[in-house]
Amino acid sequence: MILLMVATFLVTLALGVPVAFCLGITALVSLVAADVPLSLMAQRMFTGIDSFPLMAVPFFVLAGELMNRGGTTRRLIDFANVLVGRIRGGLAHTNIVASMFLGGISGSAVADASAIGTVMVPGMVQSGYDKGFAAAVTAAASTMGPIIPPSIFMVIMGVTTGLSIGALFAAGIIPGLLIGFSMMGLSYYLAIRRNYPRVEEPFTLAHFRQSAKSAGPALVAPLIILGGILGGIFTPTEAAAVAVLYAFFLGTVV
Repeated sequence: MILLMVATFLVTLALGVPVAFCLGITALVSLVAADVPLSLMAQRMFTGIDSFPLMAVPFFVLAGELMNRGGTTRRLIDFANVLVGRIRGGLAHTNIVASMFLGGISGSAVADASAIGTVMVPGMVQSGYDKGFAAAVTAAASTMGPIIPPSIFMVIMGVTTGLSIGALFAAGIIPGLLIGFSMMGLSYYLAIRRNYPRVEEPFTLAHFRQSAKSAGPALVAPLIILGGILGGIFTPTEAAAVAVLYAFFLGTVV
């Protein structure tokens, strides 16, 4: 049976079938070979995803995508640039801080990397940063997504182990911030060694106010999510649904 499973997986993989379908086909072939009723497969799949807490996962992903499509990501990047762009290696710091902001909304490393990377990597390369450095900063900063709450990983962990999701979220705040500040310190060191530029545009209070006003509604989202969960106002799943509605509001009204 094991040889059949391995052979099926390798053959489908060699044919260029996506990995997810390779696993599904392998499981199906194994069930047929073991003479197991195929209805059991559908029942097990339904039982595995029939969980109210796990509904938070697609909701947080959708909230992050709505933020990205609605232009919220661009506002967060602009605000991060105003805050830290004038430090040596400014765009690298902007990349990291923007990932911290977005991680507090989407909870996904993949969502952070795709949203931030499409904007920041070309801009960093155009400003004189090495392409590898720009990609590395984006990839490394995106790992804060599963640490800074809300975190999809923590939702799954809480459901699987029975731990309090709210407590996991609270425990991720300080480590996430420490990771971000550590990355900024390393980026500053590399920027000095490699003579990376900083944002030369002078700081003005008017520009800061305009940027803060534009990004302010998006920055409120993590406070609503965490405040609601830790304050006992709603569950993580309900918080994810609220995040979706809020992201839709930001993208269509604000």
